[in-house]
Amino acid sequence: MTLLSVNVNKIALLRNSRGTNYPDLLYFVQKIIGRGVQGITVHPRPDERHITRQDARDIAELLKGHPGVEFNIEGYPTDGFMALIDDLRPAQCTLVPDEPGQLTSDHGWDVTGNRKLLSEVLTQLRSWQVRSSLFLDPLPALVSDVKAAGADRIELYTEHYARVHAQGAKQRMADTLQQYHDTARAAREAGIGVNAGHDLNLHNLAGLLEGGLIQEVSIGHALIVESLEQGMDTVLDRYLAITRHAR
Repeated sequence: MTLLSVNVNKIALLRNSRGTNYPDLLYFVQKIIGRGVQGITVHPRPDERHITRQDARDIAELLKGHPGVEFNIEGYPTDGFMALIDDLRPAQCTLVPDEPGQLTSDHGWDVTGNRKLLSEVLTQLRSWQVRSSLFLDPLPALVSDVKAAGADRIELYTEHYARVHAQGAKQRMADTLQQYHDTARAAREAGIGVNAGHDLNLHNLAGLLEGGLIQEVSIGHALIVESLEQGMDTVLDRYLAITRHAR
């Protein structure tokens, strides 16, 4: 079984576009976890264009009443971001190598080039008993660097997989999946957990989960778009069916 964490950034983005509390973010967090989802993910950015720091605090408070649901906070480890993690102590902190004004995450860490920064941050997270995860491109050779840095998990950056899947070329798809699975296998053999996220959807998720190597997926943008088409309850149920049957 793979755990499903829903990224609620796009709900906050829609709310912020009108300057009101509609849609109510916490209402939808309650709705999502009430359907059986095992995690909530947020990525508060410096400009607070979607999730705000107050949102993160409000969600953390709400989840105290749902001990079976994990809170995952993503972001670049600025002083302000780390102060938020220290304050909230989520179950997991996913570190991403984003520039301050970046539209969305688009690459994994150069772990060797950022060894000093990452080692310091990962040590701090460990002292707070917050599980760490590093956003990583699907390259098995990078796993040894992650191990040396001391991360608990990686999150495989899956945009490339999603694009190849959409193109429908069977051999290229097989080669791409092999690359992801080889990276996941190398991580698991090194004692590192494996998450995945970015552009995953109802059409491409099952293929990625083949082999049972992925412990957690984080899905936001596609899930919200699919909910507009099919209704959120239906979409959540379909994702949960896929992740529950991952072997």
